[in-house]
Amino acid sequence: MKVLVVNTGSSSLKYQLIDSSNERMLAKGLCERIGLVNGIHSYTNSENKSFVNECVIRDHAYAFKIMLEALISDEYGVLKDISEIDAVGHRVVHGGEKFNKPVLIDDSVIKIIEDCIDLAPLHNPAGISGIRVCQEILKDVPMVAVFDTAFHQTIPDYAYMYALPYEMYEKYGVRKYGFHGTNHRYVSRRAAEIMQKPLEKIKIVSCHLGSGASICAIDKGMSIDTSMGFTPLAGLAMGTRSGTIDPSIISYIMDKKHMSVEEVNDYLNKNSGILGVSGISSDFRDLIKAKDEGHKRAQLALNIFAYRVKKYICEYVGVMGGIDALIFTAGVGENNAYIREAITNNLDIFGIKMDKKKNNAAKGEADVSKDRSNVRILIIPANEELEIARQCKSLLEAVN
Repeated sequence: MKVLVVNTGSSSLKYQLIDSSNERMLAKGLCERIGLVNGIHSYTNSENKSFVNECVIRDHAYAFKIMLEALISDEYGVLKDISEIDAVGHRVVHGGEKFNKPVLIDDSVIKIIEDCIDLAPLHNPAGISGIRVCQEILKDVPMVAVFDTAFHQTIPDYAYMYALPYEMYEKYGVRKYGFHGTNHRYVSRRAAEIMQKPLEKIKIVSCHLGSGASICAIDKGMSIDTSMGFTPLAGLAMGTRSGTIDPSIISYIMDKKHMSVEEVNDYLNKNSGILGVSGISSDFRDLIKAKDEGHKRAQLALNIFAYRVKKYICEYVGVMGGIDALIFTAGVGENNAYIREAITNNLDIFGIKMDKKKNNAAKGEADVSKDRSNVRILIIPANEELEIARQCKSLLEAVN
């Protein structure tokens, strides 16, 4: 089964074609700056043939067109015809409380995704756009929605509820939803394979650390808590997001800086976090370079980030009553040895003991825990596309 995995953003289209029979990536690409005059389409296939084209990508429909043309082209293509595509898996950010697993897309599913736009105003409209365009082009191909929020639907009510008047939950759906669920699910399963233990018998803390970052407590293969909340703004201090703060700070900022609701929301999402503290960059590579050059605010920003990750790890070990594996994944988690060491420092009390030489030498998937350590410290590269393809395959095999 060949599955086309699609991740539609407001001005981008990320895609990957996967042969789910052997889980081989056949091709991948990215259409960026859709709707602007200087669009970019980058593409690579399994034989490492690639191109980067600068072109006008006027809308998402055109992005899908050039994506399909690349997949069947004589020089770069991996398909003889688009009829070889057996299924399309769409990443959808928010499914609210309605979906705890992938679903075949029909009009009723699209309506529910539309109903969740208030909960994900930047992401769900783009997801719907991608679905509708794909339905027009690949009319007879089954399409599956895989939700970032679905994995976290196993979180118990006492963990997802906020201490607000209950009507805020009943009428407006105000609760913790959590995000990055597709990758947290993937890396937890991969950890069980590496450890050669049943997923149902291990306790995992998964650290998805990128520009957006979240921690997840996974017990018996199920998410029981996560750091992001009603929106992806909650939890850790991130690249440009503030993370969790005293709620009264918001009205204080609005008063002092004469901001509207929209302006303060942008301020907390786009101008805060590691960028806001350091005043330099939201890129951790820039901050480490600046730290090495003696920049105190860069050091402070890195300390804040590592400290908050460490606090969540300790909290989730306590909630689960133990830990068998600590996972680092996503851009910062996979590639930044300094951050991994800073986070795991002084966690020996939980049996979390890092081998610094292994950590510094690690590339790709790796175990960087000390020999005979009770807790495995694993670096597992994110692979949301493969997880989406797996879920598509599983669902379609079940219904056919």
